[in-house]
Amino acid sequence: MTITHEDELDGLKEIGRIVAETLQAMGRALEPGMTTAELDAIGAELLEREGAVSAPESCYGFPGATCISTGDVIAHGIPGPEVIRAGELVNIDVSASKQGFFADTGASFRVGDVPASLKRLCTDGRKACQIGVAQVQAGRPIAAIGVAVGQFAAKRGYTLIRNLASHGTGRALHEYPEEIATWPNRDRRRITDGLVLTVEPFLSRGGLWAEDGGDGWSLLASPHAACVQYEHTVVATRGKPITVTLPG
Repeated sequence: MTITHEDELDGLKEIGRIVAETLQAMGRALEPGMTTAELDAIGAELLEREGAVSAPESCYGFPGATCISTGDVIAHGIPGPEVIRAGELVNIDVSASKQGFFADTGASFRVGDVPASLKRLCTDGRKACQIGVAQVQAGRPIAAIGVAVGQFAAKRGYTLIRNLASHGTGRALHEYPEEIATWPNRDRRRITDGLVLTVEPFLSRGGLWAEDGGDGWSLLASPHAACVQYEHTVVATRGKPITVTLPG
């Protein structure tokens, strides 16, 4: 989607606020002993209360209102009876629509006390996303996002999952540009004024690819390694990008 009128930006900001506040509320509710289905129910209730519709459910028939990934799963985890344990990371991805506008956000959360290496991974994962967002400016190459994130990852000794990309969004969950690499690449396309896209690098301690987890949805890191994802929906301008997935 390309924003051309102020009312479009207002609509995008509204759904951006909703998914952001849902994500943060789920993060606050997260605790050892609860199931991923119970956590998903919290997200589903919040989305419904705001008049929003889960995007993975409505667009792809995903069996949950949100994607909740635990243990070895790095993305698209199905909510269910799995019990969340202390000392692990949980990734929550919330995407939804309202009145024809879509927004997408996600974050990795620590459950209780985790090893120092995982704390650093979370801190650096959030920084990698911020670095990617900072590259979103009209006229710049799309490749600038992946180049900047890649430089940061290499300097810190991390790898990036190279088949889970960012994407355009706004009027559909996934739209042009269909794939935006968050790793070093030679994409010749340029970012245009008003373009709506996500920035969501998957920062890992050794993983390079996402592999099928065997249930038709969940994805695992290959080689096996810890991985985090932080995601925002942003609008390109001729100056600083507008991040719409911030809590109100």
